[in-house]
Amino acid sequence: MGTIDRRMAELKVWLSGIDSFAVASIRPASVDASFRRYFRVEGAEGSFIAMDAPPEHMSSLPFMRVAGYFEEMGLNAPRIVGANVEGGFLLLTDLGSTQYLDAVKNDPDSAPKLYADALSALNVLQKRGAAYQSALPPYDETLLHFELSIFRDWLCDAHLGITFSERDEESWDRVSDLLVQNALDQPRVFVHRDFHSRNLMVTERENPGILDFQDAVEGPLTYDIVSLLKDCYFRLPPQHVREWALRFYAGLNTSIRQQVDEQIFTRYFDLMGVQRHLKASGIFARLNHRDGKPGYVGDIPRTLKYIVDLAPQYDELFWLITFVQSRCLPKLEASE
Repeated sequence: MGTIDRRMAELKVWLSGIDSFAVASIRPASVDASFRRYFRVEGAEGSFIAMDAPPEHMSSLPFMRVAGYFEEMGLNAPRIVGANVEGGFLLLTDLGSTQYLDAVKNDPDSAPKLYADALSALNVLQKRGAAYQSALPPYDETLLHFELSIFRDWLCDAHLGITFSERDEESWDRVSDLLVQNALDQPRVFVHRDFHSRNLMVTERENPGILDFQDAVEGPLTYDIVSLLKDCYFRLPPQHVREWALRFYAGLNTSIRQQVDEQIFTRYFDLMGVQRHLKASGIFARLNHRDGKPGYVGDIPRTLKYIVDLAPQYDELFWLITFVQSRCLPKLEASE
C-alpha cells in the first residue's frame, strides 16, 4: 500500500473512533504547498476538515498552539474538534470553500468589502496578538537571510541557470543586507506569515476565515500587509494597494504611528515586499525542482514584477531591478 493510501486508511480509522462522529463521506478539500493535505469530512454532525500532517515531516503542535491564540483573539480561524498528535491528524471546523482569490477573480467589485474585512482582521491580529507574540519564533536576521538565499539557490541557480559574477555577488550582498535591515528596523508584531488570497476564506459571518497560520512568527510590522496587498497569485490595482496600505497604517496604534510616520511606513512596506517576493519566487522554483510541484512556476513572473514596479522610487535597488528585468524575467518568459 502506498504512503498516501496508508495515511488515508489511518485517517479513516482515527475518525471512526471519535465519539458520536459518523463519517458519511471524505473527499479532498485542498492541497498545501507543504506535505499537509486537507479533506472535507461530512457526516451526521455536519461538515469538518481533516488535516493530514505526516509526523515524520512536521509537527501539528505549532498549528494547535497558534489556533488557540486565534480563538482567544476572537479571529475566525479553524477550531480544533479532535486531535491525534502522534498520528499527525487534526479534525477542524469547516470555513467553507470560497477563497478570496476565487471571489475577487469572479467578482472584482467584491474586492473593496472583502479587503476592508481583511484589513480589519489584520489590525486585530496585531493589536490583540501583542499578548502572544513573544511566545512565537523570532523572524530574525538568520531566517531573513536564509529566505533570500532561496531566491539565489533555487530560482537563479537551479531553475534559470544564472551565474553570478564577482560584481553580482557584491551587489547581491548589499541588497540582501538592505532588505534584512529594513525588516529588522520595524516594530515587532504577531506575523501570520502567509496572509494572502489563498489563505483567506469568504465566510457569511466574521469574514474572513483565516487559514495556514502555523508558521506564525514575531516579526516586521509590514510583512502581512504586503503579503495581502501585493499578492503573489493575482494583482490588485495599484491605486488600491496604496490606498488600502495607508488605511491600514491609519488604524495602527498611536504609539506605532508616533515611531513610524507615513513616509517611513511606505518605505518599510515597499522593501518588505521585495524581500517577500524574492523569497516567494525562490520557493515556487524549489517546489518545482525539489518537491515535484510545478503548479507555482507560473506565478513567478507576476511575483518578480512587483520588484520591477519600484524602479522609479528606490535607487538602492537599481542593481536588483536591472537583474530581475534583464536576466530573470526574459528567461522565465522564454521557458513558458
